[in-house]
Amino acid sequence: MTAIQGIGLALAYLIGAVPVGLTIGLLRGVDVRKIGSGNIGATNVMRGLGPALGIFVFLVDVFKGVAAVLLCRHLGMEGWLLSMGALFAVLGHCFSPYLGFKGGKGVATALGITFGLQPLAALIAFGLWFVIVLPTRLVSLASIVGAIAIPVAFYLLQANAAEATVPLAALTLIVIGRHSENIERLLKGEEKRFGSKKSAEAAPPEAETAER
Repeated sequence: MTAIQGIGLALAYLIGAVPVGLTIGLLRGVDVRKIGSGNIGATNVMRGLGPALGIFVFLVDVFKGVAAVLLCRHLGMEGWLLSMGALFAVLGHCFSPYLGFKGGKGVATALGITFGLQPLAALIAFGLWFVIVLPTRLVSLASIVGAIAIPVAFYLLQANAAEATVPLAALTLIVIGRHSENIERLLKGEEKRFGSKKSAEAAPPEAETAER
């Protein structure tokens, strides 16, 4: 790895770290960490500020991932190193230096890096997310399944890129780990469904600062 490529990894991390949902909320005079679930991701922005802004945040978080991969590729990174750049973008989103190394759950940015690496794999992952969330309204469950699908679909579509799949598998583990509390609630049957009345209640001050 060259010095330029090392800088590429750092830039991918910093791009992924931009807290889009929080920024959009503050521009509207709302700290999204103090409403709904207390998260700064697209789902909570949609709950608190409406569908238009929620979709906007989702798209920009996806774009962060695409931009990070395109930048790394422009700097000559390919194969496993390019996938590492993609992983760094998601790490930035999940552990943002702009938020004291707190952050989101990485789902939208993970979708973005997958679009940058292998668009068809991204479409498969997003398709699974949509198929699950539409009837269940369980965004967390759909996000976990979509994250698992990313390395699987990538490997099946690029079977000669086993090394490049390893960082994506690590990415999946990170996303699942960020959903640990959601998994506990899912197992107990207590996970809130998107659109439910309780999901719109104010979050406690100590709530996590990001969702997607």
